Amino acid sequence: MEPTIDIFSISSQKEFEKIALKVFRFQYENNLVYREFCDFLKTDTAKVKSIAQIPFLPIQFFKSHKVVTNNPDTSGIIQTIFTSSGTTGIMTSQHFVTDVSLYEESYQKGFCQLYGNIEDYVLLALLPSYLDREGSSLIYMVDDLIKKTNNPESGFYLHNHEELIEKLIRLDAEGQNVILIGVTYALLDLIEVQKFQLQNTLIMETGGMKGRRKEMIREELHNQLCQGFGVSVIHSEYGMTELLSQAYSLGNGVFECPAWMQILIRDTEDALTYVPDGKSGGINVIDLANINSCSFIATQDLGKKNPNDSFEVLGRFDNSDIRGCNLMVI
Repeated sequence: MEPTIDIFSISSQKEFEKIALKVFRFQYENNLVYREFCDFLKTDTAKVKSIAQIPFLPIQFFKSHKVVTNNPDTSGIIQTIFTSSGTTGIMTSQHFVTDVSLYEESYQKGFCQLYGNIEDYVLLALLPSYLDREGSSLIYMVDDLIKKTNNPESGFYLHNHEELIEKLIRLDAEGQNVILIGVTYALLDLIEVQKFQLQNTLIMETGGMKGRRKEMIREELHNQLCQGFGVSVIHSEYGMTELLSQAYSLGNGVFECPAWMQILIRDTEDALTYVPDGKSGGINVIDLANINSCSFIATQDLGKKNPNDSFEVLGRFDNSDIRGCNLMVI
């Protein structure tokens, strides 16, 4: 049976660790893919007494396996499948979700924790590459948040830049709190058409050039966006198909997690050891909202953790050489 836990009421590190260990044991017993992975590593579950001893499933498994924790309460019914974007010929990740209400509660409470009531904002979304395909977890989240603003001004924009420009300038001048969330290349496209001086608008980038522009280091990117939108900082959202929680940055690329999500930084040469705060390495994510798939994921992102548990994303592993993550043999 699924353990009786309330991940959304976690209020201390001790509580987080206790629940994470409970979720680990539940997933080891009920998730065939994760169990085989742990057994391959010769994990003795009875000896796992801390988060650092929990095995983290390489994120690539979501491309090759159906990563589901069989929950008798849902009889394994898949309510939705979130898929990653992928270029032609590249296998995409699939996240089989048996309880989409967990995702909804996670992103609603995660947003509220950092930004307050969604009804205080107009939410404008510039996410063309995500809207162009099916199965995006980001579109699912943003669409629901747009509805929850209860404001007719909120909405998605595809390529209709003129309408978006007019609305941004007008709402900002009216003193309306606005969040413009956009995929990176589309935000850069917008400021090539129009330069802004926004006073009441938060610009939130979700990352990704999607092959439309050359990749840029964060400082250069945020500097361009700050100048183009006339704002002092750029906010960022860190999420992925394989997760049901997001971290947010209120500026300077420093991300904060909600209470049910944590980051560990693994050694790039040895996936089973961790580096101290301030050192760079591979990002491991604990996402307790993923109770029905896998809550312990070794991502392909590089980052570093700060002493206050915030973290920074520094780049990605080269797909051809994911050192320290070559645990894909099962």
